[in-house]
Amino acid sequence: MNNFSQKFCLLVASAALLLAGCSKKPARPEPTQTIIGGTPGGGGADSLNPMGLTTGADGLDLSSRNGMNNAEGDRSILKAVYFDFDRFNVKESERPKLQAAKEYLEKNPGYKVVLEGHADWRGTAEYNLSLGDRRANSVLKYLTGIGVGVDKLESNSKGSLESKQNASDADAANDRRVELVVVKVP
Repeated sequence: MNNFSQKFCLLVASAALLLAGCSKKPARPEPTQTIIGGTPGGGGADSLNPMGLTTGADGLDLSSRNGMNNAEGDRSILKAVYFDFDRFNVKESERPKLQAAKEYLEKNPGYKVVLEGHADWRGTAEYNLSLGDRRANSVLKYLTGIGVGVDKLESNSKGSLESKQNASDADAANDRRVELVVVKVP
């Protein structure tokens, strides 16, 4: 085999290998078809919590989370902080909400705040989970910067788990947030 034939065969083999490795992004399953979804496809909350543990909406045991003992917390006391598309910096217009959170925690020492990061439906589940985490940590950093003790804060991410699929721009904007969930410290 001459040099040209060897290079051509190598080029064809490389192209075939490259094309074989490229695949489309997998489709996200419907929540009702997953184990933690609704009862049609999943086992439902009772099958995930057979021992009756105190669990949050994410199905995780809240009793082990730094001593928190209430299952859901209160989402109505403090307002959510909203973000621009694919951003995690706290906008100046949202900062008064965080000042209100600081004042609430100063007046109510028996409580703490769980910062729950969310993202809209666009992007992969992994990316949105990471973005929700960056948003929650950005709010945590801002709050500690204005004097809230780190022992009064906890952050987690829900990513796009609770977002509205194929949402309008207005609905998607509501999904890009960090919720401030007030929980009682035992």
